[in-house]
Amino acid sequence: MHNTENFQKLVNVIEKLRSPEGCPWDREQTHKTLRENFLEEAYEAVDAIDEDNMDELKEELGDVLLQVILHSQIASEDSRFNINDVAGTITDKLIRRHPHVFGDVAVNGTDDVLANWEEIKKTEKPQRKSILSGISKSQPALMTAAKISKKVVKTGFEWSNIESLWDCIYSELDEFKKATQDNDFNEMENELGDILFSVVNLARWHKIDPELALIRANKKFTSRFQKMEELADKDLQDYSFAEYDDLWKTAKKELQS
Repeated sequence: MHNTENFQKLVNVIEKLRSPEGCPWDREQTHKTLRENFLEEAYEAVDAIDEDNMDELKEELGDVLLQVILHSQIASEDSRFNINDVAGTITDKLIRRHPHVFGDVAVNGTDDVLANWEEIKKTEKPQRKSILSGISKSQPALMTAAKISKKVVKTGFEWSNIESLWDCIYSELDEFKKATQDNDFNEMENELGDILFSVVNLARWHKIDPELALIRANKKFTSRFQKMEELADKDLQDYSFAEYDDLWKTAKKELQS
């Protein structure tokens, strides 16, 4: 069976599931009820990429595709758009934003491609007056901060050197410490936000994706803590700080071996 046949079969299956003769759960779904599912499936696909598990990635991409087609089917029932409209829209956009491939525009590398991409986007969205317009409000805050940072830098709003960025981070840490000494919770929250935003800029400066870096840190901590649970010879709550520290070091060493 050709890939296009598989795709059409999937579209037909989802259409059937949404029909009066289909599944009660599928018929009840709306764009909003499926919102969390969409996010969850996307993150599971990212997990498969991080683990370099191609079998898992194939399955998770199928789950993401299911969400795309399901949303398109719901929209088609309201005569808004269908999956062909979705495919047509992204196809037209890709052709339009790659004039160096589908047109006669000459480029000298990735920087030129990205610059052209941004200029073309401006012509597509003339209603956007701010460079920060169009940033998703639903993505994780860390990803939003990274997007904001990348966009404003394009206007020249950038630290003059890495030392000035480090100075900013140290300054924010001092301000947070003062807020804790003053026992001012609102100010503590504000200053902690400034610390996190500054660290996001540090990540961008070094071309690190802060969201992926934190995902990796979360996984690393989880694996180490679970190893501690395996090694523990008594309830972890009964460990002293020194015992905890020794157990943590042992867990790290075993995972590295």
